[in-house]
Amino acid sequence: MNLRSERLLLREWKDEDVVPFIRMNDDPKVVRYIATFTDRTAIYRWINAQRDHFKEHGYGLWALELPGSGEFIGFCGLAKVPYQAHFTPAVEIAWRLNASYWNHGYATEAASSALSFGFERLGLSEVVANSAVQNLSSRRVMERLGMSHSPDEDFNHPLKAEGDLLLRQVLYRIKARDWLAQ
Repeated sequence: MNLRSERLLLREWKDEDVVPFIRMNDDPKVVRYIATFTDRTAIYRWINAQRDHFKEHGYGLWALELPGSGEFIGFCGLAKVPYQAHFTPAVEIAWRLNASYWNHGYATEAASSALSFGFERLGLSEVVANSAVQNLSSRRVMERLGMSHSPDEDFNHPLKAEGDLLLRQVLYRIKARDWLAQ
């Protein structure tokens, strides 16, 4: 299932996405506040996991493409949170864009399409998002989406080690009724 926004195509992953995805993840600016892949094999496994998530759940993290050019610029979508925390089980929204496409509103546009799909087509009651405390760019996207943050829900990421600069995470939420009322 593909989605279309005003300027973007949210589509299934293609084999041709691997090389630009690797390049994007090799950019220190892109991965500054997120988990990195240990090697190329991990990237292939991750892309296959996205395909499997779509097959199993009917949604997932879509590859982002600029229509007309066919150019891969990142990903955005919905996924089941793969770890246990005080807010799980939950569905999260996530995105990652090639740095050359930052500050053009693409993350917000793609995330809006994904949230609409989640609430209107899947019937989700709530979607969460989290990021490292210091990732102000992603936090601004969450706020533009109408997501709310309560500092008492911030948490230590269970997949990060003590001392990891990305250990402390902020949690944002949005309920279907709030999204649909916007």
